Amino acid sequence: MSAIFFLIGCSVLIALLFLGAFIWANKSGQHDDTYTPAIRVLFEDDFPSEEKELDRQVNLGEENK
Repeated sequence: MSAIFFLIGCSVLIALLFLGAFIWANKSGQHDDTYTPAIRVLFEDDFPSEEKELDRQVNLGEENK
């Protein structure tokens, strides 16, 4: 019987920790922008600078042929 009381106490403590994390996330602005994540898939990603340089070198090599 004491094990049940211990487990109930642990579950209440964990639930309070999750509630605190949820309240902290809301107060820090985590859920303010609900529109941008829905359209982020439509934005075109830029190449990193190394890939741009390699792409430029490949294009220059093709122009010299």
